[in-house]
Amino acid sequence: MSYKPRSEFLNVMQQRGFVADCTDYQGLDDALMKGIVPAYVGYDATAKSLHVGHLVNIMMLRWLQKCGGKPITLMGGGTTKVGDPSFRSDERPLLDEQAIADNIEGIRQVFARYLSYGDAETDALMLNNAEWLDNLNYLEFLRDIGRHFSINRMLSFESVKSRLDREQSLSFLEFNYMILQAYDFMELHRRYGCSLQMGGSDQWGNIVNGIDLTRRVIDGEVFGLTSPLLSTSDGKKMGKSAGGAVWLNSDMLSPYEFWQFWRNTTDADVGRFLKLYTELPVEECDRLGALQGAEINAAKALLANEVTTLLHGADAAKAAAETAREVFEKGGVGDDLPTLTLTRAELGDGISIVQLIVKSGLAGSGKEAKRLISENGARLDDAPLTDAGLMIDAGALSSPIKLSAGKKRHALVQLG
Repeated sequence: MSYKPRSEFLNVMQQRGFVADCTDYQGLDDALMKGIVPAYVGYDATAKSLHVGHLVNIMMLRWLQKCGGKPITLMGGGTTKVGDPSFRSDERPLLDEQAIADNIEGIRQVFARYLSYGDAETDALMLNNAEWLDNLNYLEFLRDIGRHFSINRMLSFESVKSRLDREQSLSFLEFNYMILQAYDFMELHRRYGCSLQMGGSDQWGNIVNGIDLTRRVIDGEVFGLTSPLLSTSDGKKMGKSAGGAVWLNSDMLSPYEFWQFWRNTTDADVGRFLKLYTELPVEECDRLGALQGAEINAAKALLANEVTTLLHGADAAKAAAETAREVFEKGGVGDDLPTLTLTRAELGDGISIVQLIVKSGLAGSGKEAKRLISENGARLDDAPLTDAGLMIDAGALSSPIKLSAGKKRHALVQLG
């Protein structure tokens, strides 16, 4: 980004590494200098929780509010019924109304941690696009909105083009998604004065469509700002771990596991992640990211504490750090470790150690669990686990047992 912004928000975005591209730097900067800018990020309700991959855009909304803007979190109660085809190799499974409502309720819990909602000018709004999408008249929509979209142009967007290049099916249902998202932006501008849409760089085509539609139909001036699609320095997609998605809701991933994910950050990512996921000063993030050896581990613990405090609160972060110390420094069990509680019926006459490793989340499949054991990566109560055929019965679970995958991932198993 060669443009030198005057507004506080764009300065923060630039200095902390949030910017991939903007539709009009000068125009957005001018709007930010003039007054309160309402901006939105859309979230389809495809799961009961958002994951770490969503945190960049949540932090962008948080910084917008801290800099005097008005964040809008738009729940995709309507668009979830269609599914975003962007950079996917297959069609999303369709969810019914109740599943979408349940997912929205789960997602809603996260935002209150990062944003202040209310009736003040810069307080955040939580909206649902089903409010305007559910009652659309199809023929009127085709006539009034569909005529503004060029099929040729839509086919040129990378998110669609890559799917077609691989000769993978793109349904008409999914093709409508980008029209509906564009309509969202126009409606938000018309109803709430929203003039900025933010999202990952994979949303560029959808954002540009919304800007064009808003200009053509209601002559509104709106902007788009995208963030980089993040991967870790070793090439892994941000938001995934060995055990699966890194969820933001505590009932889907414990605060300890969340803390541990950040503590396991590779050395090369520490400075970058501190700038993106915490509010520490940029200079301090750079200093911590440049540390070497044992000192970088202290920086990783600080990263884990800061990010966990934002999401789960200071008490949860402190408990997670204490559990980590108990487990790693003293060889103990720790009170906050992820715990699998088996019923007597589930245990029956015994359960295999491979099943326990999978059920506790330390491996994604039986095959992965067996490989972990064969490669000497599994431990039972801190002793090497070498027998993939080991059966665990009620006697073995007279007190909780501790399973470990490698040096950093642990879980307790107990009998209820």
